[in-house]
Amino acid sequence: MKSASIQTRHTRQLKKHTSLGQSIRNSLTMAYRGLLKIRRTPEQLFDVTLQPIIFTLMFAYIFGGAISGNVVDYLPVIIPGILVQTVITTSIVTGVQLREDMDKGVFDRFKSLPIARIAPLAGALLADTVRYTIATALTFSMGYILGYQPEGGLGYVVIAALLVIVCAWAISWIFAFFGVISRTASSVQGISMIVLFPLTFVSNAFVPVDTMPGWLQWFSSFNPVSHLVSAVRELANNGAIGADFVFSLVGAAVIVAIFAPLTVSAYMRRT
Repeated sequence: MKSASIQTRHTRQLKKHTSLGQSIRNSLTMAYRGLLKIRRTPEQLFDVTLQPIIFTLMFAYIFGGAISGNVVDYLPVIIPGILVQTVITTSIVTGVQLREDMDKGVFDRFKSLPIARIAPLAGALLADTVRYTIATALTFSMGYILGYQPEGGLGYVVIAALLVIVCAWAISWIFAFFGVISRTASSVQGISMIVLFPLTFVSNAFVPVDTMPGWLQWFSSFNPVSHLVSAVRELANNGAIGADFVFSLVGAAVIVAIFAPLTVSAYMRRT
């Protein structure tokens, strides 16, 4: 009897890349992990719960009379400014926590898993949008309590809130990059604050630009934070979508297009 020959078939080749759908699913799974961390350690939310309240009260009552004559007239100016400053400042935590997780070896395990390379980073950044949402809601709530009545209506206020959250998520990729390339979590915070403070304070967030020296006016006019603050003011106070709204969204897309690949590449080299 003739023995049957066994023929070797080509085995399925392993993929070296993931599809867009798998990348999204993996990122959402990692985002859920980040939400679990927040639920188990709620003290992580102290900054986004206390900072909007303290900053709104402090800036409104200290600068309100000097700049606009009274607190109520200053609120349409300061609430969008406080909102942008608070949410963007909150995005620094993304880079700090990322550096801490990398120091603990958590991301070494993620790197060995058959998941999208971008998932651990994108998931962490998506989870932090919860922090931005809380800060946004509290800032507007404090404004309402103090007497702020946005003329644009609730719908445009929601659009303004979404715009700030999207832009903060984009900016968090910059701080995530700092988190990957820095050696310690404290250095991430130090570098981020050096970059962020000039952008937030040398802008139209708190005072009229025309009161600044000429060279600062020039810087403020090109400052992306000024464009974002102006877009929020147009939406909340006037119910209008202008050029600053488009500029902010385009700027956010450019930041993600540049820093997302840089962050992932640096992350794969360092972990």
